Amino acid sequence: MNETSATRELNIRMTYLRLIADAVKTVEVRVGYPKVRRIRAGESLVFVSGDVRLVTTVKRVTEYASFDAMLDHEDARSIGGDLGESRDGLLSVIRGIYPPEKERLGVFAIEVEPTSIEGAGAA
Repeated sequence: MNETSATRELNIRMTYLRLIADAVKTVEVRVGYPKVRRIRAGESLVFVSGDVRLVTTVKRVTEYASFDAMLDHEDARSIGGDLGESRDGLLSVIRGIYPPEKERLGVFAIEVEPTSIEGAGAA
C-alpha cells in the first residue's frame, strides 16, 4: 500500500471518539510520534476505542511547536467541543494527556471528517 492510500489506526478515549463521530470535534491533537508524523491529508484514519472503530478522512495536518502555538491558530471548540469554551481548561486537559516531554516532540492538529462507524458500541 502506498503512503497516499494508507489507512492508519489510533487509539482514542470513547468520549472523544463520540465527539468526532458527531462532527463536534473536527481536529484531533497528537504529538509527534513517528506514526503521527506519517499521517497525510487524503488518508483514512481509524480511531479505535474498545470494539468501536470510527473511520475518518484526513483533511489537513498542521504541525505546531507547542500547544499554546496550536491554540493561537486553531478553533478550540473544534478540538475539545465544550472544553474549548475555556482555552485554559482545554490546555489543562491536553497537558494532562501529554506531559512537557511529549509536547517537545511537536504538536499536530489533524483535521478529520467522519465517514463510518463500526462495532457493538457504535449505535
